[in-house]
This record gives sequence, structure tokens and C-alpha cells, in this order.
Amino acid sequence: MGKCYFCGREIDGSEKIYRSSLCPDCGIDLKICYNCKFYAPGYQWDCREAISEPVRDKNSANFCDFFSFAGQGGKNTNQEKQKARSVFEKLFNDEQ
Repeated sequence: MGKCYFCGREIDGSEKIYRSSLCPDCGIDLKICYNCKFYAPGYQWDCREAISEPVRDKNSANFCDFFSFAGQGGKNTNQEKQKARSVFEKLFNDEQ
């Protein structure tokens, strides 16, 4: 099980995700960079795979052959990032 990046709806990642697949709750495309396990901001073209050209619109369906549904869910991911940053700052910025 994974989650839609935008609304957090649980999606069965074992089923094939097609370019035309939509989230049943928010209706947004599922085959997008933000839902891909290879999406990685900071890498070349924000992808861990060796893609031949950048995907400009990362929140619209695309034809990428490397797509693999990761489905972490944007809301949860952002909360986890903020928590990790907070722990990091407490660890390295503590003036005790």
C-alpha cells in the first residue's frame, strides 16, 4: 500500500499504475514524478534513474518508463521532514 502524494489516500501499489490512472479521492494523476520511488530532489532532473530528458511538469501524468509507484503521500512526507529537521537542529544547534 502506498499513498497519493496530494491527498494521502491509500493506493494499492501492487496494481499497475497507468498514465490514465487517477486517485479515487482527489482525481489527480497517479503516474507522476511525486508518486515515483525514483523521485529525488537534488539529483539530476530530480530523478535517481538515468532519464534522457527532464520531466518539466512533475505533477502531471507522463510517459516515463522508469516509473514505479512509491506512494509515500505528500502530507506525511512533509511532516516527517519537518520532524527530522527539528531533531537535527536540536542536536547540532543546542548551546548547552
